[in-house]
Amino acid sequence: MDRQPPLDLVNVALARQRYGDAGRHWLDAMWQADDLADAVVADVYSGGSATAAVRAALDGGIETVDDAPASLRALFATLDVEPEWLDHDRLDRAADALIRHTAALGIVLGAASLVRGAGNTIAGKPLAVTGRYVSQPAIRSVEVGEWLRQVLTPGGMRRGGAGFAYTVRVRVIHAHVRLMLWRSGEWDESAWGVPIPQPYMAFTMAEFGHIAIDAMEKLGVRFSDRELDDIYHLWRYVGRVVGMSEELNPACEADHVRIEELYRLTSPGPGPDDRAFVAALTDDYLVPELANVLPGSSKMRQANASRLIAGLQRVFIGDHDADALGITDDPLAKVLARVGPVLSLVQPMRTIAFGGRARLTARAYRIRDAEMTRMRSAYDVTHDLVDADPH
Repeated sequence: MDRQPPLDLVNVALARQRYGDAGRHWLDAMWQADDLADAVVADVYSGGSATAAVRAALDGGIETVDDAPASLRALFATLDVEPEWLDHDRLDRAADALIRHTAALGIVLGAASLVRGAGNTIAGKPLAVTGRYVSQPAIRSVEVGEWLRQVLTPGGMRRGGAGFAYTVRVRVIHAHVRLMLWRSGEWDESAWGVPIPQPYMAFTMAEFGHIAIDAMEKLGVRFSDRELDDIYHLWRYVGRVVGMSEELNPACEADHVRIEELYRLTSPGPGPDDRAFVAALTDDYLVPELANVLPGSSKMRQANASRLIAGLQRVFIGDHDADALGITDDPLAKVLARVGPVLSLVQPMRTIAFGGRARLTARAYRIRDAEMTRMRSAYDVTHDLVDADPH
């Protein structure tokens, strides 16, 4: 491409030097969004909206949508054809492997993945501008949890599965956000690139992939090589459905790691909105959720949960990045950093205690579903995704 990288990116020469073609493609792709989904939301629909048309096509197929524009047909022409490399058995095995550690997964997605993502102020600007970055961290977390629940269900990512449908809806939500930002006059494209560009979509896959896996390992979770391959296979397909280009869509652990490194290398660091988001996420969601399961008085549980969450955040993202985000420093972090090897010894015992892997897995799905029901009630969330939010 002829365009120079967005002005607010840093270390662009180093990215090219260190990563070669991958670094150059990363920088070029800051100008690439999702042409298929963006065209769908830019179209005019008679008697309805792009959101309604997409949901109708998901439910009944594109042929059931009256007067479907060419943009919608083009989108579903790609969605309705599965790639040759896809293996649904591997997707189901990945869901089982992750759900067996549902408690650890829930912790790391909030305290590691989202916090790691907040280290880049450009990536966070779409949420900051839309106002959902700080004001509704708990509701946003429940929405993400509901999407993840559908994805991490056997058969969820098949064409008729709820995980597939939710992921397509997320793709269209991203396109709506882009259109709103382009029309708002508040988006500085020369400084930030396009809203929700391909590189930051790729990083989102890494948030659910390697970043989560690495943080879970610090909590003592150990996946087999086969389980890891299946998990990366799952996120590769989710990436495809959510609108990732084949060139940037991560297919393996090495791809995830490279994406994480480029994200951090070229990031200008967090800004005030990012620090406010981490504070709100921690105080309004992570700490109350952890306090719910701790013993003691309400005051004691709150204080201990605050220390534990701050300590875990530091273990997961490191002191340097934690300092930049204003995360409290606490000696407890040094203790938590050493618990992984001890907790890993408990993992085989869990399987035995619950009567084998199949029973453990079935129990984990039941617990996950019950927890989602509890959180939806606790935070008064009556919708599934933001495109169905009555507010």
